[in-house]
Amino acid sequence: MKSLYGKFLSFTTGIMMTSALVAFLVVNTYYHQQLKSKNDEKNMNIATSLAHYIESDNAASLTDFFETQAAVGYKLYVVDEDGKAAFYGEPFRKQNLGKEPVELVLNGEQYHGMRDLKTETFMTGFFSDQLANTVGVPFEVDGKKYALFMRPNIKMLFTEVHFLLGGMVVVMAVFSLLSMLIVAKKLIEPITKLTAATKKVGEEQFTGTLDIHRKDEIGQLAHSFQKMTERLSENDRIRKEFISDVSHDFQSPLLNIKGYADLLKNEDLSKVNRKQYAAVIQSETERLSSLTKQLLLLTSLDQLSSPLHPKSFRLDEQIKETVRKYRWFSEEKEIAVSMELDEVAFTGDPAFLEKVWENLLSNALKYTEEKSAVDIILTDGEDQVKIEVRDEGIGIAQEHLPRVFDRFYRVDVSRTSKTEGTGLGLSIVQQVVQLHQGSVYIDSEKGVGTTFTIVLPKL
Repeated sequence: MKSLYGKFLSFTTGIMMTSALVAFLVVNTYYHQQLKSKNDEKNMNIATSLAHYIESDNAASLTDFFETQAAVGYKLYVVDEDGKAAFYGEPFRKQNLGKEPVELVLNGEQYHGMRDLKTETFMTGFFSDQLANTVGVPFEVDGKKYALFMRPNIKMLFTEVHFLLGGMVVVMAVFSLLSMLIVAKKLIEPITKLTAATKKVGEEQFTGTLDIHRKDEIGQLAHSFQKMTERLSENDRIRKEFISDVSHDFQSPLLNIKGYADLLKNEDLSKVNRKQYAAVIQSETERLSSLTKQLLLLTSLDQLSSPLHPKSFRLDEQIKETVRKYRWFSEEKEIAVSMELDEVAFTGDPAFLEKVWENLLSNALKYTEEKSAVDIILTDGEDQVKIEVRDEGIGIAQEHLPRVFDRFYRVDVSRTSKTEGTGLGLSIVQQVVQLHQGSVYIDSEKGVGTTFTIVLPKL
C-alpha cells in the first residue's frame, strides 16, 4: 500500500507536470490563434524592406549583404530565376520547400509560410525550424529575378536574459517541489504518530501521551484522540472492575449453594438444620435471580437504541402500588412509610420507571433501622415532576457520594449479610432517569439519612 507521503509526492509531481502541460497547450493555442499571423506580418515587413534595399542599388554585393543579415540573426534561402539556390546562416533542420512557393515568389507574389504552416499540437510555428516555415518576397537585380525566403534564427534570439528567465523558472520549480515535500513531511509526521497510537489502542494499550503540539486541525484531532484514549482507558478499567465484581457476586452465592447442598447430603442431619440449610440455598438462589434480572435490565438499557415505550399513566398510582408491594418488608422492620403524592398524569415508560421506585424504596427500607420512617413525596410542577424518597437510615459518607451510581459499587458498611445487594440498583435508577431526559440527585449524611430527588420533564 502506498504511503500518504508517497501519494503526496506523486500528486505534487503530477500537478506540476499537468500544470506545465496545460500552460504549454494554452500558450501554443494562443500563438496559433493570435500571434501567428502577426509574426508572419512582422517578418514579411522585414523581408520586404531587405528586398527594397537590394533593389535600390545600395547593396554592392548580394553575398556579403546576405551573410551580414545571417550574422545578425536570420536564416536566408535565395533562388534565382535559373534555379540556382544559396543558403545563408545556419542550415534549416528540414528543407521542405516545394517548387510551387519558389515559382510563386519568382512571379512577383509573396509567400506566407509562417501564417499558412499547418498547426502542430506540440510544436508552435514560432519554433518550427523548417524551410517551409518562412516568408518569401521577390526582388530583381540587374534584370534578373530572385526569390528570398527568410525566418529568424531561434538560437540567436535566445539571449542571456532568456536563459536567466528560464533558469529562474527551473530553480523556482525545484525549490517549490522541495518546499512542498518538507511541508508534506511536517504535515504527515503527526498523522504517522496518530497511526501508531491507533494501533496501540487496537491492542488495548491505552497508556501514553501523544507528542503532538499544534493548534491546527491536526492538533485538534490529536487532542480529541488523547481524550478518547483516556476515556477508553477509564472504560477499560471500569469494564475489568465490572467483570471482577460480577464474578465475585456470582461466585459467592454459588459457593454457598454448593456448600450447603453438600451438607444436605448428610443422612444424619437433623430436620431443623436441614430447613436452615435449605433456607440459605433458597436465599442465595433468589439473590442470583435478582442479580441476573438486574444485569439483563442493564443490558437492555445499554444495547437498545430506543428502549423506551412511552405512554400516559398515573404516576402517583404507580408509586402507591410499589409501596404496597413492599408493605411486608416495612411491616417486618416496623418502618412507617408516609406518602404525599399529587395526582400526576405522566408520559413515560411505566415498566422502566417502576424499576426506579422499586430500587429506591427497597434501598430506603434496607438501610433504615427498625421503627424508623421513610417519606415519599411527589410534586407536580408546570413543566416537570419531582419525586423525593427520604429515609432515616445509616446514610452515606461524603467521599462515597460521587460513586454511588457506579455499577457494583457499594459502601463498605453495606457489605453485610443483613443488607447485601447487587450494587446495580442505583445504576439502573440513573440510566432510566437519563433516558427520560431527567436528573437524579442524592443528599446524604452519615448516621442521619439519605434523600434521593428525581426530576422528570413532562414530554
